[in-house]
Amino acid sequence: MSMQLHIGVTIVNAKPMTRAEYNTFRGWTLPADEDGADAGFLVENLDGGRANTTEYIGYVSWSPADVFHRAYRQTNNMTFGMAIEGLKQGMKVARSGWNGKGMWLLLVPGTPSAQLHPGTPYSIALSGSQHVEGGHVEILPHIDMWTTNALGRRAMLPGWLASQTDMLSEDWEIVL
Repeated sequence: MSMQLHIGVTIVNAKPMTRAEYNTFRGWTLPADEDGADAGFLVENLDGGRANTTEYIGYVSWSPADVFHRAYRQTNNMTFGMAIEGLKQGMKVARSGWNGKGMWLLLVPGTPSAQLHPGTPYSIALSGSQHVEGGHVEILPHIDMWTTNALGRRAMLPGWLASQTDMLSEDWEIVL
């Protein structure tokens, strides 16, 4: 079978570590044909993979520095595409450049069967509709924003949409 092209999306913890330091950490002998002074990173995969050492909860490996820097960015200077990937993995994201503090986004996965409560705008608008069976509708996946409303109260804004500036900015970050 021939090799196929892939693109990776994962969230990791990492710290600088030479190849020799990583081999020592793992209890391995550095092969004679490898340079132990190679700069690199200990990488802990946080979104899958069984732990392979007792010191970390995720799968741990070593990456040469140049490979690491091409594959990963810190989570405080992400592109919009990276922020979307974070949302897909259940993270909250925000732009550091937003003027409202405490604002963030989350991905709402949707549901195939949401109950329409009597008297709500959707139930009134869809009453008698042939597309609504038993008072249930499908809610599609969407992005919501946690923000502040016009009265200064904290509120969830359903169906947030990105501006051109949001999409082209590289100041997205994971909100912990």
